[in-house]
Amino acid sequence: MKTPLAFFAIAALAAGLTAPVMAADKMARMAHDSMSAAPADAVLTDGLVKKVDKAGGTLTVAHGPLPNGMPGMTMAFRVKDLAWLGKIKDGQKIRFAIDDTMTISRLETVQ
Repeated sequence: MKTPLAFFAIAALAAGLTAPVMAADKMARMAHDSMSAAPADAVLTDGLVKKVDKAGGTLTVAHGPLPNGMPGMTMAFRVKDLAWLGKIKDGQKIRFAIDDTMTISRLETVQ
């Protein structure tokens, strides 16, 4: 009787250890596949472009708090449309929205 009980205990332990790995893999695929644009009513955050990195496909932006709860800071963001990098300059004020992969999915310049 000890053998079947031990088998079930080991199986339950193995299932408990693999479930988080499988969930993390699923989340990684979702984040990678999810490159949708921000909706028109998405909350825009004010920012100041510190650096345009065309080769890296990023904008470094000093920004206030983001709608996802991230506090204000300066960080590099990927952009949904690489053509935007040719239209934005260092020191330019922008308003932007990010998607769930922390990619700028909507961008407006401020004059």
